[in-house]
Amino acid sequence: MENAGAFKPRGVGLHWLRHWDNRAAMWARARGRHAVALHELVCFGVKQASACLFGGCMVGLLWLTWAFYPHGVALARYDFLTLAALVIQCVLIVTRLESREEAKVILMFHVAGTAMEVFKTAMGSWVYPEASLLRIGGVPLFSGFMYASIGSYIARAWRLFDFRFVRHPPFTATVWLAMAIYANFFTHHFLPDVRAWLFFAVAALFGRTWVYFRIRQVHRRMPLLLGFLLVATFIWLAENMGTFTAAWRYPAQRHGWSMVPLSKLGAWFLLMIISYVMVSAVAIQRAWTPSPCKQGEGH
Repeated sequence: MENAGAFKPRGVGLHWLRHWDNRAAMWARARGRHAVALHELVCFGVKQASACLFGGCMVGLLWLTWAFYPHGVALARYDFLTLAALVIQCVLIVTRLESREEAKVILMFHVAGTAMEVFKTAMGSWVYPEASLLRIGGVPLFSGFMYASIGSYIARAWRLFDFRFVRHPPFTATVWLAMAIYANFFTHHFLPDVRAWLFFAVAALFGRTWVYFRIRQVHRRMPLLLGFLLVATFIWLAENMGTFTAAWRYPAQRHGWSMVPLSKLGAWFLLMIISYVMVSAVAIQRAWTPSPCKQGEGH
């Protein structure tokens, strides 16, 4: 793996982070390897927070509106969440914290997530208990942004951590797998659930894949399957926050909140694969499109 530069934040008003990162690196090198490790850990946290920006804002809005949104106002809480999500998305693009390519991925996942939501709520898998105007069937439109935040995280993390892969499966194979996973979310209501086979297929395709990620100058590595599991776990935790704030509820939570079953972790793990494949399509396109300053250079 080739070395890359130090932490390079992107977006309006964030260049000062690089200055302070360089100063912190000098401080850490003067104090030994433990200080260097601590500095890298802080950089990792900063990058993760940046990658989670869209999702973190959405979860924060769920909490704030649950705690403080006034009752009886003309604008329903769900409609406010939808409009606020649109504003956040526009701000991220204008400030260049999110690229237009990444926004396209988010839109794709928003559409796919909303379509699944319409079906799942019609089947009684979960409900949105509050009224709203901006909705399709029983699904308020803000829910699509909750799915889109997953795509946003993966796309931003891919860029911020400069992902590289070893023994990655062919893109076409991952597309077929993602299509099968998405279809099973619908068909298992009428046909046998093939989720176990899908887990096996994920392990067979990605079991030998390593992802290399750059925190500062050196690429670290981890099994890609472990990365999927870690992200799915954080999504499951965020879902518990969402149901606690009554943004949506499962049938078991009808008479009071309870933890979302761990079985949902498997569903989020599979949904992660769909989002990952969508993001990888954009990453491949970006890799194949030379920038003006690199015309004639090798890739």
